Amino acid sequence: MIFDFACLQLSSLWERLLGAIGDTTESLLGRVVEAIRTTFEGDPETRRQVSFSVAIIALSAKMAKADGIVSEAEVKAFQQIFDFPDEEARNVARLYNLARQDVAGFEAYASKLAGLCSSGVSQNCPMLENVVDGLFHIAKADGLVHEKELSFLARIAEIFRIDEQHFRRIMARHVHLDGRDPYLVLGVSPQDDFAKIRKHYRLLISEHHPDRLIARGVPAALHAAANERMAALNAAYAAIAKERRAA
Repeated sequence: MIFDFACLQLSSLWERLLGAIGDTTESLLGRVVEAIRTTFEGDPETRRQVSFSVAIIALSAKMAKADGIVSEAEVKAFQQIFDFPDEEARNVARLYNLARQDVAGFEAYASKLAGLCSSGVSQNCPMLENVVDGLFHIAKADGLVHEKELSFLARIAEIFRIDEQHFRRIMARHVHLDGRDPYLVLGVSPQDDFAKIRKHYRLLISEHHPDRLIARGVPAALHAAANERMAALNAAYAAIAKERRAA
C-alpha cells in the first residue's frame, strides 16, 4: 500500500468528521476544511495528517473521474494505494463517492496538499512526488492513461511545484508511449558516459533511501511509493548497464 490510513488512528474520529461534512457535494472543500479545523482543534499534527488523508481521498476520486468515467479498476487501484482498516471502509467510501461525482475543486485539494509538504523544499517535494505516483497508479488502472488524465496530472504537478522535466521523469515510470526510456527515468542522457550515469544513479538511490525520507519528514505511509520508485530506478539502471555491456 502507498498510503497507510491505519497509521492515522482515526477510527473514532471519522464519524465526527463526516458528520460535520454532510452528504452534499456543494462547497465540499469548505465544509471539509472547517470540519477538520474544529474537530482536531488543539492537535495540529493530527490535523495535518487528517488534512493530508482527506485530500488524498478526494484527489484520488477526482483523478478517476478525469476521463469522465470512474471504472471498477480505478476504484480497486485506489484501494491498493490507500490502506485503511475494514471498519473504516464505509466512511472512506462515503467521502470518495462525494468527491468523485465531478472533477470540480481538485485544484483546491491539490493546493491544500502542496502546503503540507514537510520536506522544507520549494520544488519537487519528495512527499508530493509520492502522491503523483499514486495518482498515476489510478490513472493507468484501466489499461490506458487518457489525455484528460494526463492534463489532470500535469496540473496537479504544477500546483505541487514539480517542474516539467521532473514530471516527465515521473511519467516515464508509468507511461511508455514510445517504449520504456531508462535514460529519462534516471534523468540522464544517452550521450553521458557510463561513469557519469552510475554516479547519478547512486545519488538518486541515496536520496530516496528510507532513512533519508524519514529524516526529511516524509510520512511512513508514503514509503511504499518510494519503494516503487526505487524499483523503477534500479530497473532503469540495469537496462542501461546491459545496453552498455552489449555495445
